[in-house]
Amino acid sequence: MYELAQSLTPESIYRIARVAYRELAQAGVLTVGEFHYVHHQPDGTPYADRTVMSDAVIRAAKDEGLRVALLRGLYGRAGPGRPAEGVQRRFCDDSLEQGLADVETLLARYRADDGVRIGVAPHSVRAVFPQWLAPIEQFAAERGLPLHMHVAEQPKEVEQCLAETKRRPLQLLDEHGLLSPRFVAVHAIHLDAAEAQRLGASGTFVCACPTTERDLGDGLPDLGAFRRAGVRHCFGVDGYAMCDPFEEMRGLLLGERLRTGKRFGDFALTADELWAASSDGGARALGFADAGGTLDLREGATALELVDDEHRLDALVFSGSASLVERVVRTYEGGSR
Repeated sequence: MYELAQSLTPESIYRIARVAYRELAQAGVLTVGEFHYVHHQPDGTPYADRTVMSDAVIRAAKDEGLRVALLRGLYGRAGPGRPAEGVQRRFCDDSLEQGLADVETLLARYRADDGVRIGVAPHSVRAVFPQWLAPIEQFAAERGLPLHMHVAEQPKEVEQCLAETKRRPLQLLDEHGLLSPRFVAVHAIHLDAAEAQRLGASGTFVCACPTTERDLGDGLPDLGAFRRAGVRHCFGVDGYAMCDPFEEMRGLLLGERLRTGKRFGDFALTADELWAASSDGGARALGFADAGGTLDLREGATALELVDDEHRLDALVFSGSASLVERVVRTYEGGSR
């Protein structure tokens, strides 16, 4: 991944993003949140136009007919006590103020575009300094921006955060005021029951990325604890090991069945709940009011041939795939695709 990231240019990131977004659109996705942190030239020197990489990604999404939330990454170091190394210099700003100034530039540029949202994305407690957290939260809160961050994805992250701050990642974020209905904790796997309760009480979203989490061996979250706490979910593809939103939806529930050794329990999620999390829930986590469209399914699809209308959503969520999608019909300005 780092080798590829090192090679990117404004022109190549646009071409690659268009292919990725085209695949998402063909799979039934209408709104994409891009957790974007390749900002500068390979040696870390900013481009003359500091937001040229962000603009290329936004243009690619728009050219493929998608709404996009550009979540501008903030990155300061390789880890506690470790400066940025190699390609990570492309991700880092010389100061937090410079990174937030770029967010301001993007906000001004796309303020009148209903198909674009700008958010703030401190990468993780590993990659940002603890003293950055409160100013980032204040900046996002004053402007009503989505705030996304990788949280407790792997045990090592939790261990490093405890060693540096004497706090677990979620506890650190809570103490700095980040948890709110605008905050999205990406992954949020290695949490305890009290932390799940805090997520639910604050209205925070958890963005689950099941296909990537199993690809990386990240582990399985305690979905039962999330359900009891009333945590809101949305979904992401993250590492892009595959592109199938149906697989992400059911992956959350199927992972809990594997983790607990039970098929049913207090963690059960219905097809309606999973669909709502992946559509309207995902859009709201990115700053849009709703999913913005509906799906047309492929006429005469064999996988749905014997399915009654009342069971169609169950069939889609629990056994469907992106191959069943004919097109997305937009319900916001911009027409149909």
